[in-house]
Amino acid sequence: MSRSAAIRNLDLEAEKRKLDEQGIIHSIRSKSDLEEAASAYKDISQVMAFQSDLVKIKVELSPLAVIKG
Repeated sequence: MSRSAAIRNLDLEAEKRKLDEQGIIHSIRSKSDLEEAASAYKDISQVMAFQSDLVKIKVELSPLAVIKG
């Protein structure tokens, strides 16, 4: 979704809770920080599936931190 749609549509407390539950360090403190929330992005599994004829997945990375600034 777009940055403005993320700010309008995502729930601040729910996004913070998701990151906390996953043990991801974050700086999400206000509604405007939601433009960088994980829920604002496309599902990586779906994106990679669409690219399967172009790439081979060698490793899958997981985020350690989400810092906006």
